[in-house]
Amino acid sequence: MSTVSEKIGAGLVKELREKTGAPMGDCLKALQEARGDMEEAVVVLRKRGMASAAKKASRTANEGSIGTYIHAGGKIGVMIEVNCESDFVARTEDFQDLLKDIAMHIAATDPRYIRKEDVTPEDMEREKEIYRAQAAATGKPAPVVEKIVEGKMSKFYEEVCLLEQPFIKEQSVTIGDLVKQRIAKLGENIAVRRFARFKVGDANWTVAQVKQVAEEEQQA
Repeated sequence: MSTVSEKIGAGLVKELREKTGAPMGDCLKALQEARGDMEEAVVVLRKRGMASAAKKASRTANEGSIGTYIHAGGKIGVMIEVNCESDFVARTEDFQDLLKDIAMHIAATDPRYIRKEDVTPEDMEREKEIYRAQAAATGKPAPVVEKIVEGKMSKFYEEVCLLEQPFIKEQSVTIGDLVKQRIAKLGENIAVRRFARFKVGDANWTVAQVKQVAEEEQQA
């Protein structure tokens, strides 16, 4: 009687690697754990990747690269800085591809902030008050109103915060997840530091940076 390991051929391992970018050894282990189920193996790898990324998130990332993306027709342009821990990783194809993908995503979605933590208190309170008034007008009790506000704020963050947005190339993955996947693959902390988005004829061009950077620059 053949074992699960014997049923998992090199072709299946290669297919999982192409889907996730994870090392071959990790792909084999994930397929073994998932008993050969490709979709379950993808879930296993993502869970491991998120755990690995969380451990690296506190490490300093002072290297990195600046990338640009000009949308077809030259009407929209994006410049972005993404940081990592070493110049070696910054020059890899995986890191440069991430840089391009995020810049292209920003051109398409025009986020206003990078993280939820970067949303200004003024913007946050304004949105909450609008949602609270809308919910209260339906006559629902206060606890229900607050639940509705909470749900609408989650949607608000998804609309305006880069890391919360579904990646335009793969809607099941957020930009935050995309970054974590590369952290797991490349073995270094990776962080989006700032970006600027320009549109021809639009005076309200977008500039965003993580709150910590903005505070450091104000103190300098």
